[in-house]
This record gives sequence, C-alpha cells and structure tokens, in this order.
Amino acid sequence: MPEITYRQAVKDAMVEEMRRDERVFLIGEDIGTYGGAFGVSAGMLEEFGPERIVETPISEDAIVGAAAGAAMIGMRPIAEIMFMDFILLAMEPLVNQAAKARYMFGGKATVPMVIRMPSGSGTGAAAQHSQSLETILMHIPGIKVVAPSTPYDVKGLLISSIRDLNPVCFVEHKLLYKEKGEVPDEEYTIPLGVADIKREGSDITVVSSGIMVHKSLKASEILADEGISVEVVDPRTLKPLDVDTISKSVKKTGRMLVVHEAVKTAGWAGEIMASISETPAWDYLDAPMRRLAGKDVPIPYNPKLEAAAVPQVDDIVQEIRAIVHNKY
Repeated sequence: MPEITYRQAVKDAMVEEMRRDERVFLIGEDIGTYGGAFGVSAGMLEEFGPERIVETPISEDAIVGAAAGAAMIGMRPIAEIMFMDFILLAMEPLVNQAAKARYMFGGKATVPMVIRMPSGSGTGAAAQHSQSLETILMHIPGIKVVAPSTPYDVKGLLISSIRDLNPVCFVEHKLLYKEKGEVPDEEYTIPLGVADIKREGSDITVVSSGIMVHKSLKASEILADEGISVEVVDPRTLKPLDVDTISKSVKKTGRMLVVHEAVKTAGWAGEIMASISETPAWDYLDAPMRRLAGKDVPIPYNPKLEAAAVPQVDDIVQEIRAIVHNKY
C-alpha cells in the first residue's frame, strides 16, 4: 500500500466522496484559494469550483448553521472549523438544531453533516487555539464524535462520517497532519463505533485517542524492554463508544490507564472508567483504574509550559510503571 500523510488522507477522503456524490460539498473559512489553515483542501477549488468549495465570512455560527440547513434538505456538507476552539461559537445550530432535528421529526428528517475541526496543543497556538473539547461534544445526544489517530483510520472514518445520516464532529489533532502511514488506493470504509487494538499486550490496557495513541505506543516500546507488556486500544470513535472491545482488553490484562490531552476534570477518561465499572471486566481488575490527562489550566504559549500541561511519553511510562508495580 502507498504511504501518505494524515493530511493527504483527509483530502483524499473528501475528494473521493465529492467525485462520487454531487451532494457533498466543503464549506468554511479560507478553504479555497488559501487551501485551508492547515493546507488540507489545497487544490480542491480548482477541481470543484466555488459552488462546492464554499468560502465563508469569519462566522462559525453561519458555517454550521448553513451546513445544518443544507443537510436537512438533502445535501452532504463538510464544514471546516479552523480550530476546534471555535466550535463554541456555533453551539446553538449544532446542539439545538442539527443534533435534535432527526429526533424531533420522528426520523423523517436527517442531518448528514460532518464538522471537521483541528484540535490539541503542540504548535504554540496558545490558550484560544489549542483546546481539546471532545467531552463537551460527547455530552450532546444526537452527535457522533470521531477522533482518528492514523492516516488509514482518518480516511476510512471520514468517508463513513460523510455517508452517515447524523451530525458527526470529526476531530483531527494538528500534530497528526504530517504523520505518515499506509493507505490503500481502493475505496474502503471503517464503521463508526468500532475500536482498534493498536498494540497487543498482557499486563495493562492503555486507552487513548489522537496524538496520545502515538505517545502511548512509544511508551509501550520503552516499557517492553523492562518486561511490561502494554495493550494500546484506540476507540477511534468516542461516541458511540466501543465499550465491548475495551472491556475485553481490560478483562485480559487486569489493569487500565486512560490517557487523553483534554483537561482531567470531566474529561472522557472518566466516562470510559465508569463504563468499564459497569461491565464484567470490573471483577478482573488487579489494580485501580487510573487516568492521565491534561492539567486543569489553559494551554500556555511558552513551549516548555505547553508540554508540561499535557501528558508526554515519560508521563505515560511513569504512570504505567506505578500501576503495574502496585505503587498506588
């Protein structure tokens, strides 16, 4: 299989779906001539023209509102929010309109729209451009939340999201855009709500998404030299969540650590831990479940402080050691 970047995989998914289905279009700020804030849509304006690569004013409320309206009358919009932080400006059309329309119309109306949003820290973008707000979106009934970690996953999941009949918030960590991986040329999809085991192990289950999957895998390699076998589970879809796959892994290893970049308070790690406590895996735990998350602070601009605000590889290594060696 050819090896491409995460950025290219996102673009390929959009281009292929736009070629396949004339109802699909892209809408957002600076997505046309400029090619998107992170270069994802470069060249798409030349192929599809301004009617399907729709440049908008600086108004996330208008972008999401227009996408929701278009979806309700049969189109398949992909709305790009320049930074995930800015989805907060569009919560009314997303939460009160798009998320509820299918339910309120008894299933006679659908809202097949995707909202793509670059998330996370690591680029020096500071407090207002570096947040991880997945949990806020997960809290809303009617919205699906997807957070792929590899080029293969991001393409397959984005195609599935575009074809889904519900609003999908599609989270792309900014540090992943340059990440390379194998992606097949032929068409494929990955179903929403199915987790993936990125590394098999026997001593502890680590659940993480996005950039934290890669940090967890690096930590696993370090710990393998110490004789600690780590299983890394990537939910891929945070809502709906594949509790069954996580539960089976925890039942096998007897230990669990959840790692995410979002702040610890009310983060989605707590939801996963609560879900596991409601499954048979609870009886197989040999140590307390733990979570490693971002500190409850705005993301700093200073690079050293920025790195200190979110989990790093060394933090994951230390946390796993403590759990496996019963230091808690």
